Amino acid sequence: MSGAGRRFASVDALRGLTVAAMLLVNNPGDWGHVYAPLQHAAWNGCTPTDLVFPFFLFIVGVSIALGLVPKREAAAATAALDRDVLVRALRIVGLGLGLHLCAWLLLDLAHFRPWGVLQRIGLCFLAAGLAAIHLRAVGQWACAAALLAGYALLLAATGGTAPFDNIVDRVDAALLGPHLYVFDAASGRGHDPEGLLSTLPAIATTLLGVRAGAWLRAGRWRALLTFAPVALAAGWAWSLVLPFNKNLWTSSYALWTAGWAATALLAAHVLIDRRGWPALGRSFGINAIAAYAGSALMLYVLTAPGWWEAAYRRGIASWLAPVAGPEAASLAFALAVVALWWAIVALMARRGIVIRI
Repeated sequence: MSGAGRRFASVDALRGLTVAAMLLVNNPGDWGHVYAPLQHAAWNGCTPTDLVFPFFLFIVGVSIALGLVPKREAAAATAALDRDVLVRALRIVGLGLGLHLCAWLLLDLAHFRPWGVLQRIGLCFLAAGLAAIHLRAVGQWACAAALLAGYALLLAATGGTAPFDNIVDRVDAALLGPHLYVFDAASGRGHDPEGLLSTLPAIATTLLGVRAGAWLRAGRWRALLTFAPVALAAGWAWSLVLPFNKNLWTSSYALWTAGWAATALLAAHVLIDRRGWPALGRSFGINAIAAYAGSALMLYVLTAPGWWEAAYRRGIASWLAPVAGPEAASLAFALAVVALWWAIVALMARRGIVIRI
């Protein structure tokens, strides 16, 4: 049976669980005491935490296939759809810039950082949305392949993936200098994990999600059974010459994480849509951007007067750290943040409040 015209609870649930995971890894009580699986790889490698952002972008692509493509098929002209995609992308980017402005002002940071997670989501949504409107399946596959292959060739031809010396970091440092996530004024070198060139393979991740969503919508969910292991195998094989690297979003990393995202999508669809399991996390999923942005703003507002640190030290660490260790206390605080926002979005869902960006 085709999925045209209906919403998949599995996609909302998977999006929601991904956002919950974002909040979990972004809000430890103590950054100096975090369990290894909840940390990003220092450079090369892929931890469970490194799966979170590509999962979200993959689901952005799935949602484009389920929500935008039916509108394209029903419309005689695409200009209005193009405008809608552009406006929404600008809103997401603008929200990201606004959050970074708040962080800069409230936390008295040394500089304003233009790049960020929401900014990348907005750019990927824009590129993948326009591709879904104007390109057929073969064109979308070709774009994803060209982005991954071209990016890998660019890295190889310009010196590889060494920190700060790779072409991605050099371009970002030349464009934005001290406004990057990390910048060394003495050497002029810098790095941003959501920089310009590394957004290109992230767009490919989103396009792979578009194709997965198209299968789901057409009732061809079994295609994921083929795609997932092929992407995992291809990503692993590619990593032997181009290592997994979330900071640079290497092509091997894009394929590897897309394979795991497709596996998660397949499992969620079978269990929730086909077998009737509860759509755990759906309330997070239908207010995903709002929850992410709201939690970030809460962090900035409470950190500025020292209340965030006090809540951790006096509320959890003072009694749990001596008993279970500082890592356990740090994790407990992150879980408390997730639980708080889970309650907020659940209340919003019960009252029918959906904030669309």
